[in-house]
Amino acid sequence: MSISPLMPVYPRCGVRPVRGENCHLIDEDGTRYLDFASGIAVNLLGHSHPALIGAIQRQAETLMHVSNLYGSPQGEKLAQSLVDATFADTVFFTNSGAEAVECAIKTARAYHQHADGDANRTELITFTNAFHGRTMATISASNQEKMHKGFQPLLPGFVYCEFDDLEAAKALIGPKTAGFLVEPIQGEGGIRPASQEFMSGLRALCDEHDLMLVLDEVQCGVARTGKMYAHEHYGIEPDVMASAKGIGGGFPLGACLATEKAARGMGFGTHGSTYGGNPLAMAAGQAVMDTVANDEFLAEVTAKGERLRARLEQFIGNYPDLFDCVRGMGLMLGIRMKVESRPFFVHLRDNHKLLTVAAGDQTLRVLPPLVADEAEFDEFLDKLSAGAASYDPAVAA
Repeated sequence: MSISPLMPVYPRCGVRPVRGENCHLIDEDGTRYLDFASGIAVNLLGHSHPALIGAIQRQAETLMHVSNLYGSPQGEKLAQSLVDATFADTVFFTNSGAEAVECAIKTARAYHQHADGDANRTELITFTNAFHGRTMATISASNQEKMHKGFQPLLPGFVYCEFDDLEAAKALIGPKTAGFLVEPIQGEGGIRPASQEFMSGLRALCDEHDLMLVLDEVQCGVARTGKMYAHEHYGIEPDVMASAKGIGGGFPLGACLATEKAARGMGFGTHGSTYGGNPLAMAAGQAVMDTVANDEFLAEVTAKGERLRARLEQFIGNYPDLFDCVRGMGLMLGIRMKVESRPFFVHLRDNHKLLTVAAGDQTLRVLPPLVADEAEFDEFLDKLSAGAASYDPAVAA
């Protein structure tokens, strides 16, 4: 028995994309798939957006990488764009979402390690069914046993609480509490938006106890929900926030955003990254921001999301034994099923050339590129309807 050249940590399917055209992926044998997975909320401008491709090409011809020991005109520009568009005063660039969450965790702890802070405050309260990444710190921040198995001991400093239970979160605050780490909309957990009461309550608790509200908006951020970041739907602001996925439009990029107050412990030498903030990534991120960070684009995402959701809610009524409800915001939608979602997701992929994403709580994630429009929505509903009509849960099981 021999191991594959690619470490076998993914159950890779038979779809082998070699090319992308707007909202479609093309397999090496020429088969076309409608991509309503978007690389799990990454390819928000689709697969052939001229502004993104052009920005990457021009930067690749000019300068791809330099050390962070030097000044970064490209990084300064993108950081300013993010500061202008958000609550943040400062930004640290990473290569991935997990790295952005790691930086956010360090920032929250460092806030309390500052000279006039409380060095005992080292624990973050996190929430059930969360997904924060695959590093040792980010799996430790999750209560999911499937991510812990084989990697014990976990890192200390995290306390688990039921998601969307404000009273339970309040009861866990103690002398070691540094803050809360939470997804405003759980992605992997099943497209579960937090309630208004919960998000407003966490913000109030942080203000009352001088704690850090740390948001993981890796999946729900960057225009995905019709706001630049999902917390804007709740009328609150975090102290620290992790962003990634869509921020690079398909190029590896993440960012940790923070207020000046929250970043007070992050001085020279406290954090770093060899590749983080490289000029090529900054060009990709700037192209994304130039496209999505405006009221017109965000309003279009909102309108598209409302139309698609209405069509989905009407559609699922035709299959009351298969589907339960539609939830989410903007173009971050989930169809909660009355049966396990993964076999149905496979059925849609293999038999109807429709790419979606399975999630927890028996949910099918619908994450189209934000540039998808009525033609793609029509195709999606046609394929979804055909898939539902031809699906037999007993056979799939």
